[in-house]
Amino acid sequence: MEITFYKYHGTGNDFVMIDNRAKTFPKEKTDKISAMCFRRFGIGADGLILLENDTETDFKMIYFNADGSESTMCGNGGRCIVAFAKKLGIIKNTTTFTAVDGLHHATIKNDIVSLQMIDVFDVIEHPNYIFTNTGSPHHVQLTTNIDDFNVVAEGRKIRNNKYGKEGSNVNFVEKITNSTFKVRTYERGVEDETLACGTGVTAVAIAMYKTKQTTKNNVQLLVKGGELNVSFTPEKTGFTNIFLTGAATFVFKGTITI
Repeated sequence: MEITFYKYHGTGNDFVMIDNRAKTFPKEKTDKISAMCFRRFGIGADGLILLENDTETDFKMIYFNADGSESTMCGNGGRCIVAFAKKLGIIKNTTTFTAVDGLHHATIKNDIVSLQMIDVFDVIEHPNYIFTNTGSPHHVQLTTNIDDFNVVAEGRKIRNNKYGKEGSNVNFVEKITNSTFKVRTYERGVEDETLACGTGVTAVAIAMYKTKQTTKNNVQLLVKGGELNVSFTPEKTGFTNIFLTGAATFVFKGTITI
């Protein structure tokens, strides 16, 4: 079977995007998905995303990790599918779509996509880290000298030893200013560091506000692939009106036989 695909990235977090409105993609074949995402013998990506029809919104997003497993929400992937939907002519500058964690609203202007994330009510503080779920589970931990930090070794240890088989994404954070933080993320499913993680920087921004590392509700996150912005409204019971904003960039289009 020959598949047409599109390659996108959101601040270096890259995805294979497929228009599956005709329901022809064999999504049960996890080995094919992992092979497409494999960087040495495949297209190469942090994940694969299917765009499908939805009866109540503009489209449906289905996200697979690089290992082929269907996964929880991906923030940068969500921004990229908005850009993809616009390229396909499904939307113009605004959209509502459904993903595994529910409805999402987004706007796009040029390549900049602002994606509304789910509301967050549980931000659990531990002595040395914070845990929350922003559509995907995230461990957030402050560190110093983040550029020299061994993210893969330490992230893998925390992901496996603390969170078991299901695992968690692990974010290491260094404070730069009151409203700016450097972030590096170890992603489960990819089982490696990625250049950016959208649900991860969202978790970091909320965790930094919750622990009074910032007094701002509009936070700049510096990741290896560029810059992202997270804004939110703090409430007594949690956080609402959470928006993840940054560039979503088309890379190339191609075909592959699977």
